[in-house]
Amino acid sequence: MAKDARDNWESPMQFVLACVSYAVGLGNVWRFPYLCQMHGGGGFLIPYLLMLLLEGVPLFYLELAIGQKMRLGSIGAWTAISPYLGGLGLASVVTSLYLCLYYNIINAWSFWYLFHSFQSVLPWAACPVNSNRTGPIEECERATPTQYFFYRETLNISPSIEENGGIHTGQALCFLLAWVITYLFIVRGVKSTGKVVYFTATFPYVVLFIYLIRGMTLHGALNGVKYMFTPKMEELGNPATWINAATQIFFSLGLGFGSLIAFASYNQYHNNFERQAIIVSLINSGTSIFSSIVTFAIYGFKATVNYENCLERTRILLLNTFSLAEDSITIDNVFEMIEKLNTTFPEQFAELSSKLEDCNLESELSTAVEGTGLAFIVYSEAIKNMPLSQLWSVLYFFMLLMLGMGSMLGNITAITTPLRDFKVVCRISNEVFNGIVCVVCLLLGLGFTTTSGNYWFTMFNDYGATFSLLLIVLIEVITVSYFYGIKRFEKDIEDMLGHRPNWYWKIMWGGVSPLLLIALFLFYVINYIRGGTPTYQAWNKDVGKSEQTEYPLFGQAFIGLLLVSSVSCIPLTALYVFCQRRKHPQRHKQQRTGVAHQLESKTMAFIMDYRMEQWQNNNQPFVFSFVFLCEAKLFRIFIMEKILMFSE
Repeated sequence: MAKDARDNWESPMQFVLACVSYAVGLGNVWRFPYLCQMHGGGGFLIPYLLMLLLEGVPLFYLELAIGQKMRLGSIGAWTAISPYLGGLGLASVVTSLYLCLYYNIINAWSFWYLFHSFQSVLPWAACPVNSNRTGPIEECERATPTQYFFYRETLNISPSIEENGGIHTGQALCFLLAWVITYLFIVRGVKSTGKVVYFTATFPYVVLFIYLIRGMTLHGALNGVKYMFTPKMEELGNPATWINAATQIFFSLGLGFGSLIAFASYNQYHNNFERQAIIVSLINSGTSIFSSIVTFAIYGFKATVNYENCLERTRILLLNTFSLAEDSITIDNVFEMIEKLNTTFPEQFAELSSKLEDCNLESELSTAVEGTGLAFIVYSEAIKNMPLSQLWSVLYFFMLLMLGMGSMLGNITAITTPLRDFKVVCRISNEVFNGIVCVVCLLLGLGFTTTSGNYWFTMFNDYGATFSLLLIVLIEVITVSYFYGIKRFEKDIEDMLGHRPNWYWKIMWGGVSPLLLIALFLFYVINYIRGGTPTYQAWNKDVGKSEQTEYPLFGQAFIGLLLVSSVSCIPLTALYVFCQRRKHPQRHKQQRTGVAHQLESKTMAFIMDYRMEQWQNNNQPFVFSFVFLCEAKLFRIFIMEKILMFSE
C-alpha cells in the first residue's frame, strides 16, 4: 500500500491517548496494588521505578520507532527488516489473538455487575434465601455474599475444569454486548479509534479521582494508605521482588503484542515519538501508583470494618460468657479485658479460648488478593458497606469497563493492522474486515461463558502470553541491536526526529535491556519446570472456598499447545522462507530487482517533486538540473545496495 494511502492519526494527541488507553488497563488496578501489598508496600516502588528506566521506557521507545519508520503492522515491519523475521510479527498476532479471546470476558463480567448495580439493594450485599424460605442458601453461608455472587450468580461455576454444564446465557449476552461495543469502537479503523480514545483514556481518571476523595473520607482509609507507604526494606533482598517488578513493567506497557507497532504505523513520519514514549511510560506508572493509593484506601476501610466486626463478636462473646454489664466492655478495651478475665477466671477462660477469634488489623491489611478476586470480590465487599453503594458500584464497574475496552482497542488493532497490510485483505473495507475479526473472536471465545469457562480463562491468562512475549521482545531488541545494527537504527531515528538517540538509549538497547529479558526468560522457564504439574483454583461449594487442583492431562496438553503455538511461528516462517529461496532462487532474484526498481522510481518521483518546488521558489533551473542529476545517481546506487543488503 502506498505511504500516502495509509490512514493517519488526526493529531499527535490521539496517538498519545490511544497508547495511554491501551497501556493503562486492568493490570494497573488489580495487579500492581497486589504486588505492593505482597512485596513490602512502598519498598516495592524502588525496583519498580528502576525497572521502568532500565527496561520499560527503552523497549517502548524501540517498538514505536519501528512502527513509525516502517509504517506497517508487526508482520510487515519485521519482514521489511528481514523476510526471515516475518514469523516474529506473526507470533505477536497469534499472542494478541489469544488475549482477545479471553480479555473481553472480563468486560462481560463488568457489564454483568454494572447492570446488577441498578437495584435498591446490591445483590452481593446479603445471601439470598433458599428455596424453602427457611434461611440463606448454604453455599453462600459457607462462603461470603460477594464470593457467592461472583462464583455462583456470575459464573455458575462447575466443580472442576472437567465438568461442563453448558453456556451461561446471561454471560453469553454480556459477552456479545462487549464484542458489539468493541466493533463499534474500531469499525472504521484508526478513524474510529482516534475519537473513542478521548473518552476511554480520560474517564477512568475521573472515576479514580472521585474514588480517591471518597476513599480518603472512609473510616480506616488512612490505615491502608499508611500500610502502603510503610516500606519493608528487607523485601529488597528477595529476588522475587525484582522479578515481579520487571514483569509488571513489561506487561503493563503492552510490549511484544504488536499493538504499539500498529499504533505508531499511523503516525506522521516526523512525529516526535521519543517524547511520547517517555510521556506514556510515566503516565502508565504514575497511574499504577495513583490507583494503588485508591485501592489501599479501600483496603484500609475494608480491613478496619472486618477488624472492628471481629472485636464486636469477641466483646459479645465475653459479655455472654461472664454475664457482664453491657457497657463494661467496649471495642477499645477488648484486649485489656481479655487479659483481666484470663487472670481472674483462668479455668472458665480456658474453656472459652477455642472460640475466641484472633483479631489483628495488620493481618487483615496484609491479606494479598489479585486479579478477578480483587476487582470483583474485594472491591464489591467494600462497596456494599459504603453509603449510596449503588452509585459507587456503577462508577466503579463502568470505570473497569472503560479500562478493559481501552485495552481491547490495542489488542484488536494488533491483529487487524498487520493483516490489512496484505494485498488480499486490503481490498476488503474496514467495516467488513473488522466485523469478520470480531465475529471470529466472539465465536471462539464463547467457551469462556460456560460453567467451566473461568478455569479456561485462568489457563489462557497464566500461559497464553507470558512465555511468548518474553521471547518475542528479546528477539526484537537483539535483532535491532546486533543484526539490523544500532548505527543504522540511529540513522533511521535521526531521519524521523532530526537528531540521534543519546547514550542512554543505546546502552539500554545494546546491553541492559537484553540481559534483563534473558534473566526474566530463564526465570520463567526454570519456575515452570520446577513448579511440577500445573494447578488451578477450583471452587468447592461444599466448603465455600477455592481449592488448589491439578490440571487433567488434556489441560496440561493444551497448556503446552498455548506455550508452543505462538513462538513456533518464528522458526517455521524462517524455515519456509529459506526453503522457498532454495527452491526458487531465480524468482527471489527477480523479486529483489523488482522491489529495487519500485523503490527507485518512488524515490526519483519524490526528489523530482521536492526539487521542482525548490526551483519554483528559487527560479534557478540550471542549479536544479545539476543537483537533481547528481542526487538521482547517488540515490540509485544507495537504493540498490540497501535492497541487496536486506534481501540476502
